[in-house]
Amino acid sequence: MTTLYLVGTPIGNLGDITFRAIETLKKVDVIACEDTRVTRKLCNHYEIQTPLKSYHEHNKEQQTDYLIKQLQTGLNIALVSDAGLPLISDPGYELVVEARKNNINIETVPGPNAGLTALMSSGLPSFTYTFLGFLPRKEKEKIEVLEDRMFQNSTLILYESPYRVTDTLKAIAKIDSQRWITVGRELTKKFEQVLTLTVDDMLKLINHDKLPLKGEFVILIEGALPKSGESWFESYTVKEHVDYYIETKHVKPKKAIKFVATDRHMKTGDIYNIYHNID
Repeated sequence: MTTLYLVGTPIGNLGDITFRAIETLKKVDVIACEDTRVTRKLCNHYEIQTPLKSYHEHNKEQQTDYLIKQLQTGLNIALVSDAGLPLISDPGYELVVEARKNNINIETVPGPNAGLTALMSSGLPSFTYTFLGFLPRKEKEKIEVLEDRMFQNSTLILYESPYRVTDTLKAIAKIDSQRWITVGRELTKKFEQVLTLTVDDMLKLINHDKLPLKGEFVILIEGALPKSGESWFESYTVKEHVDYYIETKHVKPKKAIKFVATDRHMKTGDIYNIYHNID
């Protein structure tokens, strides 16, 4: 049966690849990859001689059509990213959608993930987490996303380039400079670092050149609610709870109502009605 394989690859250490992934990459007819130079290093290391085909953010529309046609002729294709899992903050979504539309068989070959690797050793709550991928580059848009997410009881996982780490940490600090965060870099490599500090302290490390801005970064942000004990808003009425967010986080009532609905596991409309005294 013609199959599109979604194959996880190492995030740094070439030893972190499964036997099944190697077997799959050897048996398929084509490997679609982000950067052929990066994937060729992996293939050379494991003596994989399968032809490589470029598939990245800037050619995915054209290449999706091409790869679907190749699959329809009976070829088996593996999709990989430069590191980690394809589709997870990497190209591949459009290809999978089209493959499903054309009733092409899809198989997943699991592998490492940078976000979860950092989460495991972070010391931050792991029972619930939200993956945000890469944040917008513009500060205003970045802060809007963070404001919408940082008041939820969920550890946030995001990726960042070394060139924007400082700006992203500063954006987090504008919302809550004392929030615990984890910064991971060079994961699974020789110079791996996984640090858990407050945002302020993390920025001080960077300012004193004690956190090299090299390699891809994972940033984890602790959820807003306490880890144990009574909820911090337990003594507040709904109206007081909404007003708290308006006054301390400088957000509009509409956004504050959304935060309260998340905290209390209630519908936004119900919070709105209570706040505005609507029966």
